[in-house]
Amino acid sequence: QMDVHGRIREVLAETIREELAPEHQQLSTEDLMKALRQRGIIDDVMKELKFVTDASEKERTSAPKPSTHFVDREPPVLEKTNIDPTRRYLYLQVLGGKAFLEHLQEPEPLPGQICSTFTLCLHFRNQRFRSKPVPCACEPDFHDGFLLEVHKDNLGDGSKMVDATAMLSICDPVHMVLIKTDTFGETTLVASYFLEWRSVLAAENGITNVAVELLGVGTESKVPVGVLNIRLEVYPQLNKTLSPEITNTQFALERQKTAEKERLFLVYAKQWWREYLQIRPTHNVRLVKIFAQDENGVNRPVCSYIRPLRAGRLLDTPRQAARFVSVLGYERAPVIGGGGGKQEQWCTLLAFLCRNKGDCEDHANLLCSLLLGFGLETFVCVGTKAKGVPHTWVMTCGTDGTITFWESLTGHRYIHRPVNPDDPPLVEQPKPLYPYRTIGCIFNHQKFLGNCQPSDAVEVCVFHLHDESKWKPMSGEAIKSVCSPGTSSVPPFPPLCASAVDAAVTSNDVEVQLRILVSEHRKDLGLSTVWDDHLSYLLSPALAAYELERTTGISAGNEEFQDAVRRAVPDGHTFKGFPIHFVYRNARRAFATCLRSPFCEEIICCRGDQVRLAVRVRVFTYPESACAVWIMLACKYRSVL
Repeated sequence: QMDVHGRIREVLAETIREELAPEHQQLSTEDLMKALRQRGIIDDVMKELKFVTDASEKERTSAPKPSTHFVDREPPVLEKTNIDPTRRYLYLQVLGGKAFLEHLQEPEPLPGQICSTFTLCLHFRNQRFRSKPVPCACEPDFHDGFLLEVHKDNLGDGSKMVDATAMLSICDPVHMVLIKTDTFGETTLVASYFLEWRSVLAAENGITNVAVELLGVGTESKVPVGVLNIRLEVYPQLNKTLSPEITNTQFALERQKTAEKERLFLVYAKQWWREYLQIRPTHNVRLVKIFAQDENGVNRPVCSYIRPLRAGRLLDTPRQAARFVSVLGYERAPVIGGGGGKQEQWCTLLAFLCRNKGDCEDHANLLCSLLLGFGLETFVCVGTKAKGVPHTWVMTCGTDGTITFWESLTGHRYIHRPVNPDDPPLVEQPKPLYPYRTIGCIFNHQKFLGNCQPSDAVEVCVFHLHDESKWKPMSGEAIKSVCSPGTSSVPPFPPLCASAVDAAVTSNDVEVQLRILVSEHRKDLGLSTVWDDHLSYLLSPALAAYELERTTGISAGNEEFQDAVRRAVPDGHTFKGFPIHFVYRNARRAFATCLRSPFCEEIICCRGDQVRLAVRVRVFTYPESACAVWIMLACKYRSVL
């Protein structure tokens, strides 16, 4: 409102002129603050900021208000960023959008009315940011500034100030992902864009304004979605800017180098494929996938979708990683119109995480990356499940030769014991429990192997990966040339973010809403509802045990739960309980699903003498605001029969 940036900049320029003219002494932060105080700017700003409340003053029992910055749903804490004057920053401001024509007809949202929103997610050199959600409109009102550190890690060059020439060699783009969230909380990916920020190095005053045209995703990757106005600024100012010729030459050289590497890899891949087909003519129907299209319709080698990914302190075990990946939502890539064909879209990791849902390939790529991060030898398998439906899953190879399949959508693990087709009929063969039928190829960030065994059926498949008569490898050098980090065809992987969901508050919210929904439903049936709070509380251990079992495969604490329920249900009464698991936090949707289950419907619509109902909701949070939501509905009543 007050153009604080502009006014502060004027005063600082003036102060530096006055104070620094005599002898070039260092100005401290205090001097600059003093100058701003003298001009009364700080007081003006403080007056304007009266509406910001401190998080600690308010009791945390009420549901947190929608966010002010960075996170989904957080109490309004203003993020305070300390600027270190000895480091280089890139200040990226998003100053509104225009020409989002799909929203031309959207009416102005009324105050307090829930409407669809746009959120912009950014990733640059291991730092992630998120804009405040703004209402969807033809000209969405984005006004956000992001301070990106050029060297996040204090290693080597990170400790000294980088000059323009050194910054020119940093080819990491700013990856921007635009997400639309509808009124029900469903997310869709609108656009994914790689911003070339280095044009600012040749700009006068180190400030440049860019109008970024965003294109759609998937089948609409050639269709413009809208334009974002972006202002880039290098901070502190560069002593010497580069000439536009230098930056343009650098970009042209990088493009040329990348194009040449990609061309050579394509030539190699064609040659490899010809050789593979010459082994057996039937190989041409096997699912050997060397390239896959990302959300922008760009064909990239499959190995570039994988990179060892360490989750810091957010995930402790490989099985917990598998559980986390399985609670991210599953959604097939959208296709306009029928035709039954599967639209292929392997998402970059940032797009998958920001949208919080994706196809089975996205899940498998993320799980493979996390398991590689945990030091396991991991591959993504491409093949089919029942009825010939194409599918991808993950496989780990133990040092003792044990092969384990991991289903990324459910978190289930299966040990693979191959059937030997040459055994005599009386030898008992292992019964496969996994749903996979055929396997065409396996790959990770360094290897690509095509299955050249006589049959591509998984149950007879032998995973002796070093035996070239069973698995035809691709050259590791060729893969490295196009898939190693730092090659500009491979977008850098973002780090995982901690969950912004408060498990207790969310559990409470969903539970309160469910109670209302159940009571209203029973009222429509002419039944009264009496809730038993004690019984509701007793359901907690069961929900915790279910989640523990999903994560570790170990079931514990069932005896205590059964004992407590027996004590709470008097003689001559019947107890019925039904647990159900969701990966979304929408109570109405969960309730509708519950009613579709006959067991659950029986509990909700229970009739009888002394009917008492109970419900318990437990939300388990995982990184990236992914949640496992367990709901248990129960009733006890006097058996009259």
